[in-house]
Amino acid sequence: MDVNAEGLNLWFHDPMKPINLMNPIVLAYIGDAVYEVLVRQYLISLPNHKPHHLHKQATQFVSAKAQFLILEKWRPHLSEEEADIVRRGRNAKSGTMPKNADPAHYKQATALECLVGYLYYGKQVGRLRELMAIAFGETDETLAEAGTTKENYDA
Repeated sequence: MDVNAEGLNLWFHDPMKPINLMNPIVLAYIGDAVYEVLVRQYLISLPNHKPHHLHKQATQFVSAKAQFLILEKWRPHLSEEEADIVRRGRNAKSGTMPKNADPAHYKQATALECLVGYLYYGKQVGRLRELMAIAFGETDETLAEAGTTKENYDA
């Protein structure tokens, strides 16, 4: 278990099934919420906290199209296991499709959320941080400029 995961105590209720046997839509359900929290934490770490600005900035990360684009950024960095989870999430039948979302983007957004849910329930906090740093455009150089090294970023 990731030391950070245990220290955070965010896992009050473990799922009934092992994560590799969970329905991808269920993983996407929790992944959607976790992803939203991670985006909000990032936005609050930035200087402008006006509610309208926060909401506008959040849409750059949480819309189906935005999640599709972020997943494309993540693809070259995914392990084989993570890529398999993404495929399962993309191919899962959700039953409902938002009226305003492109179906292809929505499937990819579900795939991203499925991966986030999988990593969350797998208590892989460090890996979530790595992927979210890619989503936010944080590189080793931008982390260094902010006074954060890779070592303490993972802590």
